[in-house]
Amino acid sequence: MDDARRIEHLLYAYADAVDAGDLAAVGHLFRHGRVCGETPDGPVTLAEGAAAVEAFYRSIVRLYDDGTPRTRHVTTNVTVETGPEAGSATARSSYTVFQATEGLALQAIIVGRYRDTFRRVEEEWCFESRTMRADLTGDLSQHLL
Repeated sequence: MDDARRIEHLLYAYADAVDAGDLAAVGHLFRHGRVCGETPDGPVTLAEGAAAVEAFYRSIVRLYDDGTPRTRHVTTNVTVETGPEAGSATARSSYTVFQATEGLALQAIIVGRYRDTFRRVEEEWCFESRTMRADLTGDLSQHLL
């Protein structure tokens, strides 16, 4: 498998972990990195390292009795570019989050973009940063705390 495909797998692993409610796995994906939010002044770090990223997600994501947020993150329009130096890469992608709960019919609740950087650590690709931008939002009341 080539490097671009391995990096794509990280993007999908993130979506799968969030949707499964496995916030420890989300944190683990960022053990060498950070999660950022986009602001008018540029990216701002929200959490860095496995424990902090897991705690950040636990503080904002509502989990239901089945242990999941009852969401499906769909990642599309993925573009991966490896850096000029071996062991670095960037990716751009779009996301749509769907949710259905007892009180919310199935619907898209947020659409946005990810801008990611990666580095290879001991022969394994890892997130270095993920900057999230929301472009369109719907009813997030059943998803976020």
